[in-house]
Amino acid sequence: MKELIKYISQALVDYPDKVEVTEIVGEQTSVIELRVAKEDLGKVIGKQGRTAKAIRMILSAASAKAHKRAVLEIIE
Repeated sequence: MKELIKYISQALVDYPDKVEVTEIVGEQTSVIELRVAKEDLGKVIGKQGRTAKAIRMILSAASAKAHKRAVLEIIE
């Protein structure tokens, strides 16, 4: 899941080397934290949060296939 979010995020931003993804694994739920450069924050979130929502949908579909639950946190 971590690699998937990193791949998608790096394709969206201007500074792909500043993308940081950390994963906090629990028993059933994983929390994936995404950090990008301040200039790229708007590109990851998108208009009215549409891009972030789309990334979360892809993440939930991929995690459902793996029989887990994953939550994406975009950190400023």
